[in-house]
Amino acid sequence: MHLDELIQVARGERPADLLLRNARLVNVFSGTVHETDVAVAGKRVVGLGPGYSATQTVDLHGAYLAPGFIDAHMHVESSMCTVAEFARVVVPQGTTTVIVDPHELANVLGLDGIRYMLDSSKFNPLSVYVMVPSCVPATDMETSGARLRSYDIFPFLKEKWVLGLAEMMNYPGVLTRDPDVLDKLTIASDKRVDGHAPGRMGRDLNAYVTAGVRSDHECTTVAEATAKLKRGMYIMLREASTARNLADLLPLVTPSNSRRCLLVTDDRTPADLMDEGHVAFLVRKAVRLGLDPMTAIRMATLNVAEYFGLREYGGLAPGRYADMMVLDNLTDFRPRQVYRGGELVAEDGRLVAETATRAVQLRGTVNIHPLQASDFAIPARGSHARVVGVIPDQIVTRNLTLPVTTDGGLAVADPGRDMLKLAVVERHRASGNVGRGFVQGFGLQRGALASSVAHDSHNIVVVGTNDEDMLTAVLHLARLQGGQCVVADGEVLADVPLPIAGLMSDQPMAVVRDQLDRLNAAAARLGVSLHEPFMALSFLALPVIPALKLTDKGLVDVVAFQLVDLFCSG
Repeated sequence: MHLDELIQVARGERPADLLLRNARLVNVFSGTVHETDVAVAGKRVVGLGPGYSATQTVDLHGAYLAPGFIDAHMHVESSMCTVAEFARVVVPQGTTTVIVDPHELANVLGLDGIRYMLDSSKFNPLSVYVMVPSCVPATDMETSGARLRSYDIFPFLKEKWVLGLAEMMNYPGVLTRDPDVLDKLTIASDKRVDGHAPGRMGRDLNAYVTAGVRSDHECTTVAEATAKLKRGMYIMLREASTARNLADLLPLVTPSNSRRCLLVTDDRTPADLMDEGHVAFLVRKAVRLGLDPMTAIRMATLNVAEYFGLREYGGLAPGRYADMMVLDNLTDFRPRQVYRGGELVAEDGRLVAETATRAVQLRGTVNIHPLQASDFAIPARGSHARVVGVIPDQIVTRNLTLPVTTDGGLAVADPGRDMLKLAVVERHRASGNVGRGFVQGFGLQRGALASSVAHDSHNIVVVGTNDEDMLTAVLHLARLQGGQCVVADGEVLADVPLPIAGLMSDQPMAVVRDQLDRLNAAAARLGVSLHEPFMALSFLALPVIPALKLTDKGLVDVVAFQLVDLFCSG
């Protein structure tokens, strides 16, 4: 609709397309809830107040009308589903816009991965904005499927649906002035640059912010978040499936600083998206923990829109997009109806709009060197080893030093001490790289778990009690062209095929969730005690999150940011 037509409708000179009468408007601009009628023309709100007529009128009978939720930082790949299927699940929950980082796809497929995300997002009832991945690969201490330089990503920064540079997790590259890192920061200087700098404080933090980074979603303590807030950063309070930081960080939020705080989901599994929810779950939890509802809603709407410069999003006022939801109350945030651009897209918890699963062709991505069980063997070169210590519900790990159990000159798993073997098999170039180590915290008593979802380079990560089952698990994923599986005594007990880049399924989320439930149940039968063992497993190869991780090139001391030997003095 042309501007002159919008003005005519706003003045009441011609009827609106949609009139929502008797609404209790959650006005994130004034911070008040007030009774009013809301007139919509085309995709925009054009009027608040009485006296409007419309071709379609809906009486809300005093129900709340709030802006649609916006996720400020997330990876669609973690839902293990396509954008269309993701939209089918989250739009009925009130999410109308997401800011995605296709970092996982880019690490596997490079520029084709970013283009796949942009193309597959079109013509769906969900606005999908993209932040261009900044760190492909995240470090040089791993092998990824692609390497993107500043000149590779520059053209994307000119596209309408691209808002800036995604999480700059290579903070050592910033601090040491790596030329390519500085080039990426420079070409994105007129857009937003998101951060990823867990634990950075003092002068290092000053330098990181000086480089142009304006947000961080990796804070785990109020002290860390406060330090970053004082330096002008926006703080993204995260409640992912593994990294659950909302409760710990919520005391940070005050009336004085809440406008600099955003809510993000980062990585959520199908089970959590379907059972707990998406952004609505974070808002609901924040309110339950004592946060003022208006503040919580702002952190998932207007604050996000203003941070990213989405001037037409984030609130319901004349000229803004009519992305909105009808709520019975401001406690459970379960929408009756959801509108996107003035069009009803969901009602009573289900999508009523059409989704568009576009046929975007991608190549196969699992290409491993021929393996045998001996490739997982670890010759004992000392009495003690560095061991990755899993922390439940966190993606950070401990750097442990533990005595090793040996057998015939080999360091072996010891399930009785919950000391399991961990390996990362390079799967992009058939290089034959296999990183080997130990992990504690899974509880696995027999068999092996394997996944081609392994942040950030997404090689195949496998944990097990013996080399033979680890081999069986890796070879099974190679045959599937990606996925996750549980193996015991040479038998595949459960699996989840992920044929799209080894990260995503082409099936409905309900099917994927059922497959994952069977997968986790099989793992539990083998002794695994973690709530989300495969989510935990997927982060054990991420060498930018402290403290100890394993890649296909070996063991990484993330604090020292260097490869280290597996064996050490006790």
